[in-house]
Amino acid sequence: MSIKRILSLMLRHLYLIKGSVPRIIDLIYWPTVQIILWGFVSKFFTMHSTYFNNTAGIILSAAILYDFLFRSSISYNMLFLEEIWSRNLINLFVSPLKIGEIVTALTCTALLRTLIGLVPAVLIAIPLFGISLLKLGIPLILLLLSLYLFGITLGLLVTSGLVRYGPSFENIAWASLFFIAPIGCIYYPVEILPTWLQPIALALPLAHIFEETRSILINGVVNFSNIYHALMLNVIYLSVALFTFYQSFKSAKIKGSLVNVGE
Repeated sequence: MSIKRILSLMLRHLYLIKGSVPRIIDLIYWPTVQIILWGFVSKFFTMHSTYFNNTAGIILSAAILYDFLFRSSISYNMLFLEEIWSRNLINLFVSPLKIGEIVTALTCTALLRTLIGLVPAVLIAIPLFGISLLKLGIPLILLLLSLYLFGITLGLLVTSGLVRYGPSFENIAWASLFFIAPIGCIYYPVEILPTWLQPIALALPLAHIFEETRSILINGVVNFSNIYHALMLNVIYLSVALFTFYQSFKSAKIKGSLVNVGE
């Protein structure tokens, strides 16, 4: 694996962002609007709900973490879609770049895109609502890592579909996280779900991540069991996603469908 080739592909996408003001605005605009909207909703519940009465910003903190996940996944998908829209996919795959290098470059660049969009929004939340994710302490690093890994996992699965089925699979990129959100228990405890749905929710890293977030913010207790389960589940799902991507690429190569994807 060549670091130079990985950095070259990363630079290609970073130059696209740097040279386009609309792209930069788009990256910053949506996270900012999302956080301001949920900030006021959070403030309302803080004032009118006994459950959130002693924990200012519990909803806003969850919204920020969920947006980090959303941006991670969508950023990965957008980077791959940029290659399809610019008809550069074939050039990418016939270049000396290895599949592992492409995945690594997109993964790293997706993180940079996510931070460009989310950091300004998070900084706005501090003076506007008095909310800071730093209240989560050291576990915040592990929670963000888990969210990022799951975002990349979803991105890889959607990309596998794009490689296999072409741009017609694009809508799945936008729908995947909205489909998972209800059982991710982002804004409410797992116990709210029907009994039969709870095991399914606990099979996802999201439920453990947001249960841990509420545990820290509401009870002031760090439950490393949640963090451990989230990371282990992420390792499993990421392995499956990588395997799926390689198999999709192999199948597309055999069938010659990569040519159609790039056109």
